[in-house]
Amino acid sequence: MERTFRMPAEWEPHQGTWIAWPHQREDWPGKFEPIPWVYTEIVRHLSASETVGIVAEEELASQARGMLLRAGVDLGRVLFAPFATDRVWLRDSGPIFVQEISKHTRQLVALDWHFNAWAKYDNYLHDDRLPEQLAALLGLPRLQPHWNGRRLVLEGGAFDVDGEGLLVTTEECLLDTQVQVRNPGLERADLEAALRSYLGVRDIIWLHRGIVGDDTHGHVDDLTRFVAPRTVVTAIEPDRGEANHDPLAENWERLKAFRDSQGRGLTIHLLPMPSPVVFEGQRLPASYANFYIANHRVLVPTFNDPNDRHALNLLAQLFPTRQVVGIHAVDLVWGLGTLHCLTQQQPVG
Repeated sequence: MERTFRMPAEWEPHQGTWIAWPHQREDWPGKFEPIPWVYTEIVRHLSASETVGIVAEEELASQARGMLLRAGVDLGRVLFAPFATDRVWLRDSGPIFVQEISKHTRQLVALDWHFNAWAKYDNYLHDDRLPEQLAALLGLPRLQPHWNGRRLVLEGGAFDVDGEGLLVTTEECLLDTQVQVRNPGLERADLEAALRSYLGVRDIIWLHRGIVGDDTHGHVDDLTRFVAPRTVVTAIEPDRGEANHDPLAENWERLKAFRDSQGRGLTIHLLPMPSPVVFEGQRLPASYANFYIANHRVLVPTFNDPNDRHALNLLAQLFPTRQVVGIHAVDLVWGLGTLHCLTQQQPVG
């Protein structure tokens, strides 16, 4: 590709944050009622930091407005987009915003990757249309990433960037050929070339597996996140008898061994895991690594666990200019995702 793109790090300035208002009761079976109120609390904090875009058809938007008003949210800080969604995980279904860099400008572009519901579910047509709809609403150019003549599948939760050339992802998610296969027939070299071209990265860190209970099959935003250039937090489980111990320990070893193309390693901070969260016999993907970085806030999922305070304290040290806020996520994670999964930042152009 001759065009030059760059995906800013999440901590770089945002124009706003996009979410979709919850409506799919089957995603939280038997436990949907508290979920809109969890979203209300999320919007209350985000809207104090930046504009919040909410994707919701009109009847749902009316319900959301009423709840937000009851919670004291300034609706002048909220933009509603009247589009249908199948699910609410905009990190994966929404556009991935990048800057197209020319000699004198940085133009924001909405990348419209194909979304196929993690190569797992059948109902995703509304979600797959969303990047086109939001790009039109925002008046932004849209680009559908292709490689070797085929449109590419990529979810935002599958990778993270530091804005200065590094990207982290997992082999389980992007390279698996048996379970949830995103881009059948594409090799590691093909995917690396595409990631470099469309996201403006130079070096790629390949971790191995994700955490237990993650139905995306290895999303990295439950494992390892950049918090500054060449600096990560990575989830670790010290209990050798716990199912997450081995995969998280292997990921940690890979991070310690990594050297970029200039021979530089990473600064690594260890993030605890909460105790296992189980509901109706199902292990859920509870992880503090699923935090979201807004302009003046860092929202962190909490689980009524002793490690909540350790995770909050660590992130407060790493983001001293932002207010670190815990969001109760025991109900939210029953939908198999939390704060990073449901948000998508729109950086400045």
